[in-house]
Amino acid sequence: MPSFSAEVFQNEFISEGATDVHAIVSVTCSGAGEAGRGGGGDAAEIVIVDTSGSMLDAKIVAARQAAAVAVDQILDGTWFAIISGTHIATRAFPYPNARVSMVQMEPGARAAAKEAISRLEADGGTAMGSWLKLAAQLFDTVPQATQRHAILLTDGQNQSEQPHQFQAAIESVTGRFQCDCRGVGADWDVAELRRVSTALLGTVDLIADPASMAADFEALMQKAMGRGVAEAQLRVWAPQGSQLLWVRQVSPNVEDLTGRKIEINPLTSAFPTGAWGDESRDYHVAVRVSPQPVGQERLAARVQLSVRDQIVSQGLVKAKWSGDDALTTRIDPAVAHYTGQAELAVVIQEGLAAKAAGDEATATTKLGRAVALAAETGNDEATSKLRKVVDIDDPATGTVRLKRSVDKLDEMALDTASTKTTRVNKR
Repeated sequence: MPSFSAEVFQNEFISEGATDVHAIVSVTCSGAGEAGRGGGGDAAEIVIVDTSGSMLDAKIVAARQAAAVAVDQILDGTWFAIISGTHIATRAFPYPNARVSMVQMEPGARAAAKEAISRLEADGGTAMGSWLKLAAQLFDTVPQATQRHAILLTDGQNQSEQPHQFQAAIESVTGRFQCDCRGVGADWDVAELRRVSTALLGTVDLIADPASMAADFEALMQKAMGRGVAEAQLRVWAPQGSQLLWVRQVSPNVEDLTGRKIEINPLTSAFPTGAWGDESRDYHVAVRVSPQPVGQERLAARVQLSVRDQIVSQGLVKAKWSGDDALTTRIDPAVAHYTGQAELAVVIQEGLAAKAAGDEATATTKLGRAVALAAETGNDEATSKLRKVVDIDDPATGTVRLKRSVDKLDEMALDTASTKTTRVNKR
């Protein structure tokens, strides 16, 4: 049986007249088990492979191998399908003439799926919205599968449908399944895939070399199969008269959940978090409360994790008004760390966008700030990737110079890694 625990890290003391309370709530799951085997419904997986014309030669060969490796990791009993994506979406397995849209994994189905994968050929354009809509339609044929996950691979930009069509497709499938996105090579658009992964509670990452694709797919599918909790909600209660400013996931990556709010009742909001395995996730909760006299204490928020409408863990965020500056000016290390990490993600993306637009002054300022934040928060991975885009004169002050010649893959690696955070030692 899975078990959850929650810890709250904050400075409870705020000064006279202050209203804003910040806390990091760390939620840990253990004993999650395997996907589809926890009694909460079946699991379903779809592998979506870009088979457009740009995937010719080494890429399509690597994609076939990666899809086959992913199929090998799917647990017996899991519903699954393979989609071939071009300017249209095609069900590659089960075969288009099959009577069912998805099948449960077993040795015969695994062998047949790998045979179908071996026949994938590269041709046509790219319309990722149609791929997503077909995936949702296939998932809908197995309502007993409450845990639904897809892997989407592409090597290009979404040129075969209009931007508004793509956005409408993303919105139409949001909340219906989770999706991890991977881009291979240097010709795809990070921001485009990030729109998909953000809406569908997944991740986006770069596969620079097609030879790395199989290992990446293997790890993704293994992780998906290790998520034995199909769905959980983060619920935040705030007292009457208070305002929930934001809820952000800040580890293992930065994701603003505020816009996903579902109102449970006038005082309680819920935020979908997707499926869980054995892992820890950290959330930054900010609440604005009514100011109280010095010496007063009140509960600013109650943060709970809910699984199938059952509360499985809880953390309390408190506010204590004090006239002691030594207490009120202290910033909790976890809050400070993750505030810096959230800003780091923003300035990296803004800096790269400015650089692409030819605004070197803004790019230098933003990426310089990123260097300083990476140094301050101990994010060595970000620092390493930043060094490939800028020459660093002084990391402490963020004094940098844009490199004259930068490999596009290095920029894309920095962009995709911008939301990945380093965990803080909260003790």
